[in-house]
Amino acid sequence: MKKVETGLPGVYIIEPQVFGDQRGYFMETWSTRNFQEMGLNYEFVQDNQSFSAQKGILRGIHFQKNPYAQAKLVRVNRGAVMDVAVDLRKGSPSYLKWVAVELSAENKRMLMIPRGFGHGFKTLTDDVEFIYKVDNLYSKECDRGIRFDDPAIGVDWGEVREELLSPKDMNAPLLSESDCNFVYEENE
Repeated sequence: MKKVETGLPGVYIIEPQVFGDQRGYFMETWSTRNFQEMGLNYEFVQDNQSFSAQKGILRGIHFQKNPYAQAKLVRVNRGAVMDVAVDLRKGSPSYLKWVAVELSAENKRMLMIPRGFGHGFKTLTDDVEFIYKVDNLYSKECDRGIRFDDPAIGVDWGEVREELLSPKDMNAPLLSESDCNFVYEENE
């Protein structure tokens, strides 16, 4: 596995080693040893999967506030997405900065998103299977979202069709109206 910088501290593209031949391929998508060797010390406790039927579906920007904040290791098993991570830690040198990475079944890349970041994606193809690991269990009470089009953040999603957004995402508050409680700590 290889860790690639993204421009946002703590957010990394993970490129697995793929072994393939005429029959297909094999790759490790998670290895505690490999991640620790890359300086990424996570203990994942839950796997999640979503399916998006159409190109152009936007999901996000989502996070769980403290004390149930989650780090995520995300990847695409079928199709392709533009995956976005946003630094929501007040006081961070990269506060409100975001990065977008194409993740696809073809490129097999993964994105490691630490706690304190919002996450969202837009499907680039039909029939997208999205898989991710998290290091904290789901908490309905701490589940949050902020508007995908919050002007304070300014993510360039391209064309967004409202009918492809969930009511939850359409009605999410702006960050300035949310109770997001992430704070940057110097040692991060």
